[in-house]
Amino acid sequence: MPTVSVKWQKEVFPGIEIDTSQPPIVFKSQLYTLTGVPPERQKIMVKGGILKDDADWSTLGVKDGQKLMMIGTADEIVKAPEKGPVFVEDLPEEEQVVALGHSAGLYNLGNTCYMNSTLQCLHSVPELKSALLSYSDTVRGSVDQASHSLTVATRNTFGELDQSVRPVAPLHFLQTLRKKYPQFAQQHNNVYMQQDAEECWTQLVYTLSQTLTPESSESAALSMKELFGIDLVSRVHCAESGEESLETESVYSLKCHISQDVNHLHEGLKHGLKSELEKVSPALGRTAIYTRESRINQLPRYLTVQFVRFFWKRESNQKAKILRKVDYPLELDVYEFCSDELKQKLQAPRQMLRDAENVKFGLKTQEKASSSKEKEGSSSSTGDSSSMDIDKADASVPKKQLTGVYDLIAVLTHKGRSADSGHYVGWVKQDDGKWIEFDDDNPNIRKEEDILKLSGGGDWHMAYICLYKARMAESKS
Repeated sequence: MPTVSVKWQKEVFPGIEIDTSQPPIVFKSQLYTLTGVPPERQKIMVKGGILKDDADWSTLGVKDGQKLMMIGTADEIVKAPEKGPVFVEDLPEEEQVVALGHSAGLYNLGNTCYMNSTLQCLHSVPELKSALLSYSDTVRGSVDQASHSLTVATRNTFGELDQSVRPVAPLHFLQTLRKKYPQFAQQHNNVYMQQDAEECWTQLVYTLSQTLTPESSESAALSMKELFGIDLVSRVHCAESGEESLETESVYSLKCHISQDVNHLHEGLKHGLKSELEKVSPALGRTAIYTRESRINQLPRYLTVQFVRFFWKRESNQKAKILRKVDYPLELDVYEFCSDELKQKLQAPRQMLRDAENVKFGLKTQEKASSSKEKEGSSSSTGDSSSMDIDKADASVPKKQLTGVYDLIAVLTHKGRSADSGHYVGWVKQDDGKWIEFDDDNPNIRKEEDILKLSGGGDWHMAYICLYKARMAESKS
């Protein structure tokens, strides 16, 4: 790698290494950290003119020890006059972030929109950020160094997003991701290739599930299993032999399978929870067809749903895309997909949630009727002993309980015809209810109706992954 010096205004920055295997935008991101000049404002003089973001280093003839000249103005916070009105631009950067109402964007470092959209969606989970903040800087347990480094890089990138109003260059995260998972470093004609955002999401969540454990945390942060894990119980049945068995597994997303019969997310989830498989039947002594019907046996705080839009097309030897429109709701109730055991556990919290919503809209609740009966029963017993029992009972009841009802908080979309091409974008709901479209380094405010238009049916952005947050029922203490 050639080492160059860069002259900018009256300053000279020596000993800057250029990684010629990466596009010039990465070099510009390095200069951004040194000078504060955003990549889009940088004009770097090279052989043949001004350095372009997607230029081929091999054609530029950059030599070791060469001095390059850069023109461009750095971002500055304008100082407010004394005793004058205070504008957002005059605030410290941390306060600007709060005033702006959303976090920063991420620079595209060369076909990295798949990574940027994944990071923006997962960044919307405050409990995940808390778990990362409590993660130890030293490797603990059986965690490998690459997984540890990727976890630390995720934590640091999330921190930069929360503290900056300017776009962030996730160079360190990208490098650690490619070191842990080399498939994201694939190149074609010396250019890094576009990757599948779902694969990036899955690999990152899996890594964090291995590192964010009670042993690695210095506080009582929620585990990845509690945040995103889904327990399934499956009935596997062979109609021909009558054999039947129960199987359990843990997954981190539900699949919405798309066919000609699927127009809505609920229908796709039903298809995803029922499948056929062929395996050897001990009773028949040969292979037979089995039906697997799965039900949810444990729910997470955050439910991930993947739309299975891509399949391998042998004719073209690439992933083809299903463009069919599949509507999805802002509020998702998965009660019908739960096991009988889980349905039983959800009944009381669901009633509490209904009662709370009825109170909100001025309607009667079942709680009033039941509380009057409780008062009659309690009057027949001694006051002291009953109050102690109630205290003990209240202490054992969780303050917040899952209900099976979820609210949409993030959508990762894909625009294009193939998973390994096109463009990925993250759409994230903010605490104040507004939506932000994170198109790499360019965040834009969007309306709720814009989010519902991402259901597919053409060449526009369409939902590939939806992230839902559990609506909890609060029990009285």
